[in-house]
Amino acid sequence: MSELQVTPQRAPGGGEKGGRALPTAVRVLRWPALIVLGYLVPVLLGGSDRIYAAVVLIAIFAIMSYGIDVVLSYLGEVSLGHTLFWAGGAYATAVVAVKYGWGPLTSLAAAIGVVTALAVVLGLATIRTREFVFSLVTYAAAVIGLTVVSNSDFLGGTDGLVGVPLLALPAVGGQYVARTNAEMWPIAFGLLVLVVALIARFRRSRLGVTALMAQMNPQLATTLGVDVRRTRVLVFVLSAPIAGLAGWLYAYQRSYVSPDLLSAHFLLFMLAAVILPGRRLLLGPLVGAAILTTQQELFSFGGDADKIVLGGVLAAILLLSPNGLVGIWHTITRRSG
Repeated sequence: MSELQVTPQRAPGGGEKGGRALPTAVRVLRWPALIVLGYLVPVLLGGSDRIYAAVVLIAIFAIMSYGIDVVLSYLGEVSLGHTLFWAGGAYATAVVAVKYGWGPLTSLAAAIGVVTALAVVLGLATIRTREFVFSLVTYAAAVIGLTVVSNSDFLGGTDGLVGVPLLALPAVGGQYVARTNAEMWPIAFGLLVLVVALIARFRRSRLGVTALMAQMNPQLATTLGVDVRRTRVLVFVLSAPIAGLAGWLYAYQRSYVSPDLLSAHFLLFMLAAVILPGRRLLLGPLVGAAILTTQQELFSFGGDADKIVLGGVLAAILLLSPNGLVGIWHTITRRSG
């Protein structure tokens, strides 16, 4: 690749764009402060089991959404098959845990291995496709996945697999067993922080920069020596283990898996969680997942009504402000200024 100087764009609120740089002490301490505050959120909200259940799901669904965010924001493609990786991680976990008695760490390795293999196959299959063709092929893969799990006795058929054991991880002096949502929270929060750190690193990496360049100007990227097809496959494969990690944790949190993991509901959720706040925001999928999960868990209108709300939110934001809530905020500030 030819020499190219690229300055990564900071997200709104980063302190370097559109205003004076934040003091050094603030820049150093803001992330630790946010992490501590985030961990204490359920306690600050009362610490009930309902609150802990909601925040655990927010963490899981945020991780799931970060998986599709990598493809949507940095390849500019709409993957309609990312439920395959989310469900693949959950099913791989359930199979090895229920049928073979594997522990959480080995089941995590199995889940990551399965979804990575699926991503390599699908990534190579779609390497020459763009836009709606890419979307249709990935959607077809998800439909095939749904058909397979629904009709496979080994995978539990339409009933799914039940009996996923408690999440028990090695700890000092023995094991840490997550029997309740409150005990699941430190694990879910830790994995969320890990994924956010990974995405932050990706955004600054050569792969992240070249992926964004290949999306915005593929001809220029090719001229500068970027292998656009290889970059697309690498980014697509990177996105799969992130979604698979969420599926792994969800299988333990719910204690069973079923074909509904491949339903349109989770696909719409992923897309809405990324698009609602605005794309290419480091904390965007987390904010989107928090908004959507809070409505569904704490202010639910009922199963079917919540699906209508989810679909309506996605349609409204695409029609009224494709740049999400950040786009609305920028419009308001421009007009008021």
